[in-house]
Amino acid sequence: MLNQLTISELSHRLAKREVSSREATQACLDHIQRIDTQLHAFLSFMAEDALAQADAADREFASAAAPRPLLGIPVAIKDVIAVRNQPLNCGSKILGNFISPYDATVIRKLKEAGAVVFGRLNMDEFAMGSSTENSAFGPTRNPWDLSRVPGGSSGGTAAAVAADECIAALGSDTGGSVRQPASFCGCVGLKPTYGRVSRFGLVAYASSLDQIGPMTKSVADSARMLHAISGWDEHDSTSVPEAVPDYNQLLEGGIKGLKLGLPKEYLVGGLDPEVSQATMAAVKQLQQLGAEIVEISLPHTDYAVATYYIIATAEASANLARFDGVRYCSRVPGADPIEMYGKTRGAGFGPEVKRRIILGTYVLSSGYYDAYYLRAQKVRTLIRQDFLQAFEKVDALITPTAPTAAFKAGEKIDDPLQMYLCDIFTLSCNLAGICGLSLPCGFTSNPKLPIGIQLLGRHFGEATLLKIAHAYEQSTPWHREKPPLATPPAAQP
Repeated sequence: MLNQLTISELSHRLAKREVSSREATQACLDHIQRIDTQLHAFLSFMAEDALAQADAADREFASAAAPRPLLGIPVAIKDVIAVRNQPLNCGSKILGNFISPYDATVIRKLKEAGAVVFGRLNMDEFAMGSSTENSAFGPTRNPWDLSRVPGGSSGGTAAAVAADECIAALGSDTGGSVRQPASFCGCVGLKPTYGRVSRFGLVAYASSLDQIGPMTKSVADSARMLHAISGWDEHDSTSVPEAVPDYNQLLEGGIKGLKLGLPKEYLVGGLDPEVSQATMAAVKQLQQLGAEIVEISLPHTDYAVATYYIIATAEASANLARFDGVRYCSRVPGADPIEMYGKTRGAGFGPEVKRRIILGTYVLSSGYYDAYYLRAQKVRTLIRQDFLQAFEKVDALITPTAPTAAFKAGEKIDDPLQMYLCDIFTLSCNLAGICGLSLPCGFTSNPKLPIGIQLLGRHFGEATLLKIAHAYEQSTPWHREKPPLATPPAAQP
């Protein structure tokens, strides 16, 4: 099945003209038609447009020119990233039938690399959630167990990649929204350094935390995707003019002599025993590959969740003020502008988005700004300094990605605090602006569910993370496992 291939495998076969991009794209579309009624990873996809892009790629292959790095590869997109002439709903009712008038920078870069860009992937509304149960269009299910969540907010992205509905995909990560669902669904999720990838065309949740990142079936695929979308962008004042290495060329060579830090604050109570066991088994495997394991301390870790949910909600309150029914959005009429504004936002936003707007408005309000928001920014600086000091001693950090494997749908939806704690190991990375990567490291026993391990690196240290992850992946079998939903039904005699 062509849809089950990695980017590297499909690129090789496309370049040799063994298969066509149209065949690979059609295989993805057929698989979506076959299983997505159960999974609900996609909100929409434009099949004719996707096949037209694939045909253009096939003509380019026939021209005998050197193929572009992603030529003919079907890549799906989270519904928070703008693609010209395609819907942009952010998993919310408030945007109605809004169609994006332009491409995000990452989409322009994917197209320049030759990718077939198709589909809108389900997500928690405005990227606010950890389970993809907050989507206004209904929840996505985990392809390993349909009774469980795929994680969030990029749950549709992770589920689509894990279930082979696309070859690769783009998500966004504000507090773990690429890495946590990658862990829950058994794929590779990469959150780049803040400023490495342009945010132009990404609908903002928390502007100082958001980052676009790839979700793929292998580490090598993440390296190829990251190289394609990285780089300075004049349209994004927070992007950094840092040279972008060819990550694929830096994967090999092994990890002998590298120092990996094991933060003692991350191996604490509340960590599922099977997750802890898989994490320590991964640590031993990395030791056998030649890495030196060093215990380190990140002393301000206990304050990370509170700090994150003050800063993120404050920025969300400001960013979502633009959704008012005046310039765009589905408008609910009112007797005057204030009534229209209130009715539009009341009808358009879901409960979790409203909760975070209220929290954010409160911490920014007069009399509370210093007590909450200003103090949170000071603690954020301390958390960042913890990481900077750790990276003076080690080359990368190794932690669990999430405290548990995928939980049951509905299990935490009525308990926001428990839902927020799902991101306890991932959100410090966003507060510090460093890079992070999750990859499969094992399974729970009953039921069989993926477990992910997280690697954290210094600013613009993606090449080191990818090298470590690649060495581990190539020495273990976890990435080759497929969820039951990804396996096509046996042919009838």
